[in-house]
Amino acid sequence: MNPSNLSAVGPPVQVPSEASKHLLPWLVAFAFFMESLDTTILNTAVPAISAALDVKPLSMKAVLASYTLSLAVFIPISGWVADRFGTRRVFAAAIGLFTFGSFLCGISTNIDALVACRILQGMGGSMMVPVGRMTLVRTFSKSDLLRAMSFVSIPALVAPMLGPIAGGLIVAYLHWRFIFFVNIPIGLAGLVLVYLYLPDYREKKTHPLDVVGLILFGSGIALLSYVLEVFGDHTLGVREITGLLVVSLALLAGYWIHAKTLQFPLLQLNLFRIRTFRAAVGGGLFTRLGIGGVPFLLPLLYQVGLGFTPIQSGLLLMPQALAAIGVNWVILRLLARFGYRSVLITNTIIIGMLLLVFATIGVHTPIWVIVALAFLYGAYSSLQYTSMNTLVYADTTEEETSAANSIFSTVQQMAISFGVATAGLATAFFIPEHSQSNPALMIDGLHKALLSLGVLTILSTTVFGSLKKEDGRAVSQQKAIHPGG
Repeated sequence: MNPSNLSAVGPPVQVPSEASKHLLPWLVAFAFFMESLDTTILNTAVPAISAALDVKPLSMKAVLASYTLSLAVFIPISGWVADRFGTRRVFAAAIGLFTFGSFLCGISTNIDALVACRILQGMGGSMMVPVGRMTLVRTFSKSDLLRAMSFVSIPALVAPMLGPIAGGLIVAYLHWRFIFFVNIPIGLAGLVLVYLYLPDYREKKTHPLDVVGLILFGSGIALLSYVLEVFGDHTLGVREITGLLVVSLALLAGYWIHAKTLQFPLLQLNLFRIRTFRAAVGGGLFTRLGIGGVPFLLPLLYQVGLGFTPIQSGLLLMPQALAAIGVNWVILRLLARFGYRSVLITNTIIIGMLLLVFATIGVHTPIWVIVALAFLYGAYSSLQYTSMNTLVYADTTEEETSAANSIFSTVQQMAISFGVATAGLATAFFIPEHSQSNPALMIDGLHKALLSLGVLTILSTTVFGSLKKEDGRAVSQQKAIHPGG
């Protein structure tokens, strides 16, 4: 365990044993996977659920948006809650709340009850990822953090690919309610593991919660999330969307002004003075504008454009997951050899170029070429996410851990929504509604959308240009690679 943690946050209730340190990344990844899978598995079941609840499929947007809104509101306070009540108690409560919410969703008999239960699920999910990540940061020294984080990053890549397949199989062979019931045994097992292995960190003394900041920022970010969720659905006109966007930005601007007057605001924006933190958070946001929409575009290309079935489309995405798992041992060596600046700049350009190559896939493209591209994309995406996720903590102190984690988790959640919205904008621009039933026009439009996202991804490398060669060295120099270094 990192000894400096004790002076920063006080003695943990349970000092992590070696067994706990080995199992902790598995436990956090376990929770991450459950939360990430839930956000993607539901999409496949939307038609079946809407038919069972006797509502229009478009009404199911509220079921999807309510979860995202709940995440956006409660993620910012995750750091304060964990500091106040302890990481073990909060993490266990998050898994329990998420599991109980899943059960209630599964027994819901109308759309209103389902939306309310999804909000409850989101409250649990909003704490699982940030608090789990914070526990890792406080348990492992910076020189060991990269190895742990590289493992935990895998669920974020694997779950979006497995979700549609799992959802399709459940709807086809079981009942839509098992979409939610599948979380129950996973959650119960997670609670047992938390009790046995999760260390408990808490601050000796916490500052008062910034309630005004929570109202301003929570309202602004929730409204912005809603705008991104409904964007492109034609349920609201341009005037309404613009008005909501202006109000959300005004609320966020109000929070920024409010935060400057407090010593302990909800989100400590002064952390952006740290170059590595600023590059990791900003780079993560702008990079995801390009690559965040890929899980949305590729299934469209494979199914609507090329005529593959949902199962076949899902199988074509599987090499990404396999590559993400297999590339972990390479990530440690690459960052130790070349450093964060070189790796992030080069890797972002490569990912952008891969998106440009995806834009050449057509009806005559051999399957092995698609599989090879998917494998390469999965490997480089895993390197990208792990690098950004660990660079955040390279130069933050122990006292700044929870504040940095809250900001990073909030921006990360927003970046996911921004990425999907960007992909939606690109498809709406390049694929007119009247051409969506024509495979040839769909392929052409999706190619243009992928080209635009590839260019956008390459341009996002400018954010990492502010880094220096030595930045992140405390994290990237692994003991297993440089003994005694």
